[in-house]
Order: sequence, then C-alpha cells, then structure tokens
Amino acid sequence: MNDFKNAVEAIGLTKQFDSFTAVDGVDFYIPKGEIFGLLGPNGAGKTTIIRMLCGILSPTSGKGSVLGWDICRDAERIKQKIGYMSQKFSLYNDLSCRENILFYAQVYNVNKNDLAKLTSALIEKLSLDDIENTLVGELSGAWRQRVALACAVIHNPPMLFLDEATAGVDPISRRDFWDFIYQIAGEGTSVLATTHYMDEAEFCNKIGMMYAGKLVKIASPDSIKNALPGILIAIECDQPMAAEKYLRQQKYVLDVSLHGAQVHIRVGSKKEKAKLVSGLRKIGVHVSNTEFIQPSLEDVFIAMIEQYRKDETMDRPLIGGN
Repeated sequence: MNDFKNAVEAIGLTKQFDSFTAVDGVDFYIPKGEIFGLLGPNGAGKTTIIRMLCGILSPTSGKGSVLGWDICRDAERIKQKIGYMSQKFSLYNDLSCRENILFYAQVYNVNKNDLAKLTSALIEKLSLDDIENTLVGELSGAWRQRVALACAVIHNPPMLFLDEATAGVDPISRRDFWDFIYQIAGEGTSVLATTHYMDEAEFCNKIGMMYAGKLVKIASPDSIKNALPGILIAIECDQPMAAEKYLRQQKYVLDVSLHGAQVHIRVGSKKEKAKLVSGLRKIGVHVSNTEFIQPSLEDVFIAMIEQYRKDETMDRPLIGGN
C-alpha cells in the first residue's frame, strides 16, 4: 500500500466547464478513519469534487491525492483501491444480491480464496441474509441501497466515497446505513460523503459546507452550530409567512427563516424577544409560543447562504469557529 498521511488531500482544487466554474479553489484533507461530509444544495459542486478525487474528471487547476496517489497521474490505481457509491449506483437487476456482490468482487480482483468468506460476512453485517438470492430488480429502494453498499465495500477499500448515496431512502434505512458506515470507519476506513440532508451531516466527524462551488466552512457539526452569532428564537404563530415578511424588515433581526409552522428568528440578544412579539401583534399576527433554541445545521446553512448573497466576494469566513 502507498504511504500516506491523509486519506484525501485537496489543494486549490478547481474545475471549470467552459466559462462555468463548478468547483472554485477547494482546500481540505481527510485523516485516516475520519468521516468527512460535504454539505450543500444541488449544484454546489459536491459531485464534481468526488469525480475529480476518484480520477473520473481532471481538475482545471489545483491538485489532490487519494491514499497518497496523485488524482491525475495515478487515477487507475485510485479506482482500484477506493469504494464508490452514488444514488445511481449500477446494480444488475437480473442478478441476485449475492451474484451482484460476487460480480463486483471480481471487478475489484478480490482473492478467490477469500471471496466466499468475505461475501457471507458482508451479507450478515448488512442483514441481507433473507434476500441474498432475490433478484435485485425485485427489491425496494432501501434494500437496493444495502446491496449497492455491499458491492462498494466488498474489497475492503481504505477509502469510501458516498455521493448522495441515501437520497430517496426512508429515515430508518438511512440510520441503518450510517450505523454500518460508523462500523467500517471504526475499523480504519476513511469516508467522504456528500449530502443535502442536514440531519445526515450530523453523523460526520467534520463537515465542509459548500455553496456555489466554494468550500466556505470546515468544522465539526457542534463547532459550526455553536459559532453561529446571535440568539435564535423559534415562534409559533397563525400567519408564519406574514411574520417572516415583517421580521425581514426589522433592523434588529439578523436572519429569519420558515421551518414548517415555525419561524426561526436570529437576533443580537435575548431582550429582542419581547420587541418581536409586540411587533407581530401590532400587525395582527397571533403568537402562540416562543422559545430560545439551539441552532441546527439547517439554521446555520440558511444563515451562510444569506451572508454569501450579501458578500459575494467571499473575502472573509462566513461563520466563525474552529
């Protein structure tokens, strides 16, 4: 195995398609055994980063390495040593679960003497015992996802890339998926996962928050949430959209966003709570409940986007913290 300090390193990684910059000067690294999440909306550049790191796309500028190998010079070596799974992972519908796993084992040149043992162990770990002989085409999306994950890790890769791998899967199945990811990370596998699910990002050791091709913040989930400036207040009222419109016009309000029937308002201090409730009542909005809350990653991400729009030069970090 190649000698390396970090499982992944990206320095100034940039990808342009004609005049469009999909990834703009991205810098990050992933230590061995760490789960790193790229969080951002569709079109933020997450998939393009993974494709460059996997040796599928060549960067326009910058450089990167995976498991110590250069992503440009050693692309074929990298492809043999990593696991890769996306939302559209290719399974063969006319093959059974076990047959799909065995096929990918051959693609990755798994030792034939170890093949039966590895396959059976993986089927047991992912609870595929009852469906191992079922054709993949007959399975639900959640079960297909488990089979795809088994195919991606049958060769025990030291680096696993997950590109929106749980999109469209129910919350319980996503939790089971991440339990397995924790298990293999604990055994030394490094993981890079892209997602737009805020709750899913909480499973990562560190998160890189992306917007418009830029990596604007890297920190642990707790550090990111704790660094959000101001006080967050959640209110329940009878006219949330009217409340949002009114609050956006108030100078003391740093940020406001709708969360279903709730409105989340970020202000400079707790004393602003009475002012905002009084103001809403004056415009005819009935407030039934207010409480101070801890910010979620969704609150942070919304604040990040708002600040990006106000400061497109990106000369300073969007959110403080380490």
